[in-house]
Amino acid sequence: MLDEVKFYQTGSKTIGNRLLNPSMRAEQASIDRHNTLTSGHRACQGCGEALGARYALDTAMRVTNNQILVCNATGCLEVFSTPYPESAWRLPWIHSLFGNAAAVGTGLAAAARVRAKKTGSNVVPRVIAQGGDGGTTDIGFGPLSGMFERNDDVLYICYDNGAYMNTGVQRSSATPPAARTATTQLVGAEPGAEWGKGKDVPLIAMAHGIPYVATATVADPKDLEYKIEKAMSYHGSRYIQILVPCPLGWGCASNTTVTVARLACETGFYPVYEAEYGKITSVRKIRQKQPVENYLKIQRRYAHLTGKKADPKILARLQAMCDQNIKQYGLMSDDVPETVPTAIQAFERESNI
Repeated sequence: MLDEVKFYQTGSKTIGNRLLNPSMRAEQASIDRHNTLTSGHRACQGCGEALGARYALDTAMRVTNNQILVCNATGCLEVFSTPYPESAWRLPWIHSLFGNAAAVGTGLAAAARVRAKKTGSNVVPRVIAQGGDGGTTDIGFGPLSGMFERNDDVLYICYDNGAYMNTGVQRSSATPPAARTATTQLVGAEPGAEWGKGKDVPLIAMAHGIPYVATATVADPKDLEYKIEKAMSYHGSRYIQILVPCPLGWGCASNTTVTVARLACETGFYPVYEAEYGKITSVRKIRQKQPVENYLKIQRRYAHLTGKKADPKILARLQAMCDQNIKQYGLMSDDVPETVPTAIQAFERESNI
């Protein structure tokens, strides 16, 4: 008589955890996944954005029974997936301008409702608008806020790689402090991106009081898939921001994309949580806290903080930022989240007003 089969690899680095019990596996471990972003695209090796898009849209296709319309802002994801006249997408997909994906997504949602009404159909396709941090937190910020304010029935996904990667790694309002980019060079007393600038768009989205806001990373497919499924259970505006490391722009090895994303969580550098109607409802706890230096030293954009000539004061300041995130969001197992500040309060705190 054979012994009962035991399943292992819980919490391992194996994408999708293929040796787990089927009920515990991620979507990407299934041979039945939709492969919405299929092979043949031109993404760089180890591209976090390609991973994030595939994880998110495969799940959205499953939970909506393939009833998805996608609007994509200009950026890396659009450029590498649709080199004319080819496309790597296996779903209805439309390219918007750099800054109006949220507005075009709103129009698609309205058109889908009208079409269903005219044809007498009970099925109304759901709409996802998506873009990088440049097209979301900077160029597309106005249309995005308008979408939130109107509570349009669109899920907006921001693939956050912290810069304008497609045009040469220029700083965006999602670039973290002290990071080197093509426009934040290593000069002055505080080299790299300036402190006290940028936007925390998940907090701004929460301030609009929309039904659902979440952050996620490509290091935890199961968590990301759960949040996409949760978001699609709501109607109205929803926002998910996914940390997607860029090996080219961050200066990390292409085989470390998942490791880098995981360290962003385990150091407190990138808090992972979800919120409903403006209030945080759950956070991803840190399993084993790591010093921020472990996250920085595997990225060349932070080489000036980990080398022999590094300024320990700046490193200490980044560590303090991570520690504050851990305290504010309650990221350690015994922590209770503080009251998360509104966008205005966060601005005043950073600006020392």
